[in-house]
Amino acid sequence: MLLAFSVAPSGTPASGSRPTDASVHDAVAAAVRIVRESGLPNRTSSMFTEIEGEWDEVFDVVKRATEAVGEFGSRVSLVIKADIRPGYSGELSAKVERLEQALG
Repeated sequence: MLLAFSVAPSGTPASGSRPTDASVHDAVAAAVRIVRESGLPNRTSSMFTEIEGEWDEVFDVVKRATEAVGEFGSRVSLVIKADIRPGYSGELSAKVERLEQALG
């Protein structure tokens, strides 16, 4: 499966106040670090992180990343989009390659 997700904290963290610039880069970095350390194929853009693997392993990584972001606020927003296509792998880059070929 391919899974794209975005996770961000809101509210005040239990450990004290946060910077007032509304930036969430430290929280996102904590999540992306977990994804990258998972060893699963992944890619991060400005809005989403994509990860590829089997259902249970992908959702385990997303759960751990979400929990890490929870340390940065009293609430967490999680957006998920998945492409579940049994029998296929390497689609993280193959889908984009097919698109580029179609564009000529």
